Amino acid sequence: MGNYLLNNGVLLPKVGLGVYQMKNEHEDAIIWALRNGYKHIDTAAFYHNEELVASTIKKSGVNRKDIFITTKLWNSDHGKRTKQAFEMSLKKLGTDYIDLYLIHWPSPKYVESWLILEELYKEGKIRAIGVSNFEQTHLSDVLKHGSIVPAVNQIHTNPFLQQPDLHNYMVNKNIQHVAWSPFGHGNKNLFDNPILTSIAERHGKTTAQVMLRWNIERNVGVIPKSVNPARLKANLEIFDFSLSDEEMKQISTLDKNKKGFVNPDNKLFLWATTLLR
Repeated sequence: MGNYLLNNGVLLPKVGLGVYQMKNEHEDAIIWALRNGYKHIDTAAFYHNEELVASTIKKSGVNRKDIFITTKLWNSDHGKRTKQAFEMSLKKLGTDYIDLYLIHWPSPKYVESWLILEELYKEGKIRAIGVSNFEQTHLSDVLKHGSIVPAVNQIHTNPFLQQPDLHNYMVNKNIQHVAWSPFGHGNKNLFDNPILTSIAERHGKTTAQVMLRWNIERNVGVIPKSVNPARLKANLEIFDFSLSDEEMKQISTLDKNKKGFVNPDNKLFLWATTLLR
């Protein structure tokens, strides 16, 4: 699978397992993933399944030090509640350190929260700190007021939402791009897209594997979600082929650049999420 080298020297697995909306009935799927090659689990306080992640790691028999855990600070905990929220995640995950801790969204007081993340990082409780769903303006704020460059920015990325300008900015600032929802929330139009299906057929791969490989070709980490062992296995089988320059150009033409209501530029959405827990 391989890893990406973050800007502080920490290694981030190129492929991880997203566990958004996973519940106790999905325990076996997470255990299967951990026992069959997945080294990165991506959760969040808002997913309300950090305790599930902890129990699956224990039951999997895989050593904690061999698993990279990402979790995130929720919007209602920005500011003075940041440290308390971090300690709660630490407790629920049953660990004494977090590999990667992210600010989930740039809702109000995110700069204040970032400065607290820097303190926690310097105390050795977090191996790497970063952000999620941050646009260039938000990243600029963090770089202006903080002393540590975020190791990661996890953003919505798929062939219909490629975010090239933000990607290039992150590359220039040595901030690792990680793609959440790399299948566009299971968008049927993506899976049936003729460009993607033809590329998949040419390589003897699935459309999903082509989408993941497209990200890897751009040095973007991916955290696809699945509870199906066959699909979990397939999501790791993307390192035995590569896309040509022409195929990458074809995929670049698919960008629609539409984020919808749930996006970091929507101030109403960001404000509303501070009321959720």
